[in-house]
This record gives sequence, C-alpha cells and structure tokens, in this order.
Amino acid sequence: MAISLSVVLLFAVILVVMIRGGSIKAGPAIVAVLFGFFLASTSIAPTVNRFMNSLADMINQITF
Repeated sequence: MAISLSVVLLFAVILVVMIRGGSIKAGPAIVAVLFGFFLASTSIAPTVNRFMNSLADMINQITF
C-alpha cells in the first residue's frame, strides 16, 4: 500500500508540474488520468501492479 500511494503521489506531482510548465495541456492530462482510472478496473491491473512492485524491488536492491 505504501508503494502504490507513493507512486500515485509521484505521478500526481509530475502531472501538475507538466500542466503548469506547459508541457501538457489540461485535456490530455484528463485523458491520461481517466485512462489510468479505467485501466485499474480491468483484468490487466494485477499484472501492472506486479510489474511496478518488481520494479520497486529492483530499485530497492540497487546499492550505491
């Protein structure tokens, strides 16, 4: 839960920065948010979740 909440906050911050910076307009941003919302309710959502968790684990295992 902590990872998914952090990822959601990170993507929200990136989206706000892109909108304010003019990189992306409000219309495409709304489409992107709606796409993510509806993607979460499909059968591919567990696969995406497993991928994000494995990516987070891989990043966590990298030692500097």
